[in-house]
Amino acid sequence: MRSTHRRLAVTAAALVLLPLALAGCGLGGGGEEPAARPDRAPAEEAATRSRERVQAYLDAMTAKDVAAGRSQLCALLHDGFDLSATGPNGDFADHFQVPEAAITDIRSGPRGQEVSVSVSVTAGKRTVTRPLVFTVTRDGGDWCIAGEAPGGAPAAGATPTGVVPSPAS
Repeated sequence: MRSTHRRLAVTAAALVLLPLALAGCGLGGGGEEPAARPDRAPAEEAATRSRERVQAYLDAMTAKDVAAGRSQLCALLHDGFDLSATGPNGDFADHFQVPEAAITDIRSGPRGQEVSVSVSVTAGKRTVTRPLVFTVTRDGGDWCIAGEAPGGAPAAGATPTGVVPSPAS
């Protein structure tokens, strides 16, 4: 009888302790899901920081503020930017006006966040809208634009011989 009593006590103790042990391992229900949140936070931060950098660059391009545009780029691009930004086909050329520029999409890419934009450029009496893709990456503890490239097919209604701002990179 003593062994039966002992078995019952061990079984009861195991049944009481098992849910506590499983909860400590994260296997029990009812708790928050802390493992799911950390994976989302970096992706959300990357999208937010990428949007901020590209929007600041677009605002600088619209305002013809070369220094503000340069400050959004990664240090590796500064020399090329300095040589071409205000040149005849540069993003900050005096004869280009940018009446409208908008971010259309943000995605993760092989080299960082790819931020798609639609930029309307006016030169003289002609206005064209062109898609561009900016690559934004983390450089040390800060985010910066690491590249700019044409993005896909021209927007509807744009002429193939229209004026296109050249990449800053």
